[in-house]
Amino acid sequence: MIETKAQLEEAAARIALLREEIGRVIVGQQAVVEQLLWCLLAGGHALLEGIPGLGKTMLIRTVADSVALQFSRIQFTPDLMPSDITGTTLIDFGSQGSAAHRFQPGPIFGNLVLADEINRATPKTQSALLEAMQEGTVTAGGETHRLPKPFFVLATQNPIEQEGTYPLPEAQLDRFLLKVGVDYPSREELKEIVLRTTSTSQPQASVVMSAAELTDLQLAVKQILVSEDMLDLAVKVVMMSHPHEQDAPDDIRKYVRFGAGPRALQAIISVSKARALMAGRLHISWNDIRQSALPVLRHRIILSYEAQAMGITSDRMTEAILQSIEAER
Repeated sequence: MIETKAQLEEAAARIALLREEIGRVIVGQQAVVEQLLWCLLAGGHALLEGIPGLGKTMLIRTVADSVALQFSRIQFTPDLMPSDITGTTLIDFGSQGSAAHRFQPGPIFGNLVLADEINRATPKTQSALLEAMQEGTVTAGGETHRLPKPFFVLATQNPIEQEGTYPLPEAQLDRFLLKVGVDYPSREELKEIVLRTTSTSQPQASVVMSAAELTDLQLAVKQILVSEDMLDLAVKVVMMSHPHEQDAPDDIRKYVRFGAGPRALQAIISVSKARALMAGRLHISWNDIRQSALPVLRHRIILSYEAQAMGITSDRMTEAILQSIEAER
């Protein structure tokens, strides 16, 4: 519970220590690390998109090591079945011919689950994550099994233009709090990566936060205040993504098929609260809303076929919304 300024500063310092520990292992990618921390604090899931070899898997593993979370990895392939993720019911035969049913948990039963190359599997298998991501449960053999807490799915996907990929269903995309783009490292970062990975000693992340401490920080995030003005602005960002809205920018009306839904507003507020706590503030600001809007709306604004053919991105649509709001202010 955050009751004093000292407690607020202590929470911000603990988060800064976690960020620093991750940086001991991961070279660069500050924006990606920052957005993953938003997800952890807000209790949401993240989808990381980038070509193979950019360190997405190592980053997620480093986060798990730093926070002492039970790590589980699922390598998605075209032949992966839903039961390979959630688990299956087995039959144990006794010595007297008796039989008993036993549930064998799958790799989804972890604190931090890496869904590696999630779009290499078929949509049927991808959808096996829906219940787990939304409800924190798995239903198998007519029984519902609760997943451990805290529970995060950090998924990686290759750009959909690559061979052998399946686009994620919109219903599943909406379950991800953020979609994070992972870019190429800079020239200097490339040199540092090579020096670290080809030497005899490679840095390893140490535990700087327990799962219980992370849960406490998640509760602290919920205590961050949201003024009526800031809530109205967040609502406006989401509503202006709808092409039928009267005050929607021209680009939204022209290039967007479907705008963001209620989960987008929940995500913007949750991430804004996490940003405020990381900065040692007890209230969110317009800058928190602005910075969270891009990764929140990136996978929730559905573009028209014309826009996709022209190479227009949802990030451009979000920037049009933010610039329109700022012009009014």
